[in-house]
Amino acid sequence: MHPLMVSIPSFRLEDNSVERGYTVFKIEVLMCGRQHTIEKRYSEFHTLHKALKKITKVPEIPSKHVRNWIPKVLEQRRHGLELYLQTIITENEVLPKIFLDFLNIRHFPSLPKTESCGSFDTDLEESSKLTHQPALLFLRDPYVLPDNHDTFPNVVTEGVIHGMFYPDLQPR
Repeated sequence: MHPLMVSIPSFRLEDNSVERGYTVFKIEVLMCGRQHTIEKRYSEFHTLHKALKKITKVPEIPSKHVRNWIPKVLEQRRHGLELYLQTIITENEVLPKIFLDFLNIRHFPSLPKTESCGSFDTDLEESSKLTHQPALLFLRDPYVLPDNHDTFPNVVTEGVIHGMFYPDLQPR
């Protein structure tokens, strides 16, 4: 199963005083359990189609010339565009950057199609190892108040400890 799923659940008509009215399609993008929504016009799908044709094999896109004031025709176009996006995902091992940009995806996991965004089959010891360096090191126990003769006390730690354990005690 591919870690990316798209659907076009709805569309809306947009009236504009400057140009003729147009249709906006709501696209729901689900990747690794995170979902976001974008809106695109048919002209943006058409531009994507022309760009993708230059670099990969793409399915047919619904017709450009339709009566976009008839709800049944718009519903057919919505379904066709949804199928178009889903076919691109299933037929391409590596999704083109143009396609990911169209869906507003900035980071895409480089996993084979058969894997998901996280595998439970990995060795637990391997997956529990940290892959980053510590950002902060303590030279002494941060939960113990500094000595009274400390010339530069840790004000943050002292404030937190006083606030949690001694809320009635006034600061020095």
